[in-house]
Amino acid sequence: MKTPSASSNTYPQWIFDDSPIPDPLGYGERAVRYLRSLKHPKSSLPNKRFQLDSWQERIVRAIYGPRDGTGSRIVSVVVILVPRGNRKTSLSAALALLHTIGPERVSGGEVIFAASDRSQAGIAFKEARGIVQADPKYLVPKTKVYDAFNSAKKITYPGDGTELEVISADAPSKEGRTPSFVLADELHIWRGADLWKVLTNGLDKIDNSLLVVATTAGRGQDSIAHEVIERARKIARGEIVDPTWLPVLFESPADVDYASEEAWRRVNPGSAHGYPSIKGFERHIARAKDSPTERDSLLQYKLNVWLDHSTSPFVDMATYDRGAAPIDYEALRGAPCWVGVDMSKTTDLSSVVACFRDGETYTVLPHFFCPEDDIRKRGDLDGVNYASWAKDRFISATPGNVIDNTAVADYIRSLAERFQVQEIGFDVAYAQAVMAPLQDEGYPVVTIRQGWVTQSPALNALEAAIIGGNFRHGGHPVLRWNFANVAIHKDANDNRIIHKSKSTDRIDGAAATWMAVSRAAAGEGHRSLYDLPNAVELLSW
Repeated sequence: MKTPSASSNTYPQWIFDDSPIPDPLGYGERAVRYLRSLKHPKSSLPNKRFQLDSWQERIVRAIYGPRDGTGSRIVSVVVILVPRGNRKTSLSAALALLHTIGPERVSGGEVIFAASDRSQAGIAFKEARGIVQADPKYLVPKTKVYDAFNSAKKITYPGDGTELEVISADAPSKEGRTPSFVLADELHIWRGADLWKVLTNGLDKIDNSLLVVATTAGRGQDSIAHEVIERARKIARGEIVDPTWLPVLFESPADVDYASEEAWRRVNPGSAHGYPSIKGFERHIARAKDSPTERDSLLQYKLNVWLDHSTSPFVDMATYDRGAAPIDYEALRGAPCWVGVDMSKTTDLSSVVACFRDGETYTVLPHFFCPEDDIRKRGDLDGVNYASWAKDRFISATPGNVIDNTAVADYIRSLAERFQVQEIGFDVAYAQAVMAPLQDEGYPVVTIRQGWVTQSPALNALEAAIIGGNFRHGGHPVLRWNFANVAIHKDANDNRIIHKSKSTDRIDGAAATWMAVSRAAAGEGHRSLYDLPNAVELLSW
């Protein structure tokens, strides 16, 4: 078999090229035969036989065929990234039954369906239950299905003590697992990494365990899903050599023509077998032409493009990332800078951003604050790893369960010791406890109006710097996450403002950045934003 890494990109061409897949002990063939012996309640094949199409068969053979010198399975992690409607859940359920009641079962083995919540986990369980109940002559008498409302969902095989169980990230009692097989379903919507850590650590306790990640494309880069997919990409491209991972990545580039049937067929391997619906794709195209939200939905779910967080983004994040080169902030010591401060509620995330201007180039030094208590829980709620960011000093975790305003004020004072702070601009919301002492001490504190008049020209200046490659942020991960969350709202005159209600997750750093940039733009040559050409138009709003 030509390994996936032989491709110049991540596309799994090996699934279609008929190259040989090693199967020295015949376990790949055994797995294929067993899956084809199953039944499915919705199958159109004679006798309701389970439909294992050629692309799926190649994946099964690549998982179970290759063996090492001891006869053990080489593949221990399978990452299947495929658009909705390609029957990945049916395949995953069948693989789980292969390990519960089929020839890959181990005595007393735990087989787990894991998902973000009980409802999502129940989808894969329903598939497995349907496969069992479709065979009343053989499988029903040999298994027990527990599917009572609001209780644990299980399929057991008493003859060997194996058990398939559904668990979710929102349920208690997940510790102490020792699974032989795990399906991590729709990993892109998992929030936090606690369940992932429990399951992967459990899989490591025994030999010959198997993890199958079956997911559609997600959003953002600050999740366990993106981390897993990015590693799979590197293996597919040959940047990492790890034969224990099998990447099966059907994804489109970010600049794909969303109306292209050819592009759709390329990433939907089931299209050659009649699914998903081409008519449904065409209907979605029609909706996407008039709706950015529908266009994002089409890209993510039908063309498998991994998107940024926001559905109405401020800038393309690939363009934003051009400013990620390391910055020597020590070289800026003594330079003029303008500071933007966005204070959140005392239990959330607050941001201080210092901005330096050199002609048309803006360099920012961001820093964030959050309460230390329950930092992991807060990170799980937001779907990011605050604890890791705090460890790497991108965030200051202040003692207690509220942000220590003194710590924020002290940080601003430290900026004034290192640089020539020209102005410290505050959004007045939640800021009085930090503003007042600094103002009393004579620091150049100003308040910045939040609205069309100030935001629109500042966003224009910030956008021009980002697009022109003149915005340097040093790759700060928290700031990037904030910018990826931003959604923009336009009025009838194309003036823009950050739309807080439509922005996903935290945007505090982006808010502090536009404020800092606005003061830097105004401070150069002592101009005011009110002097800009569209000021009269803006003042009417």
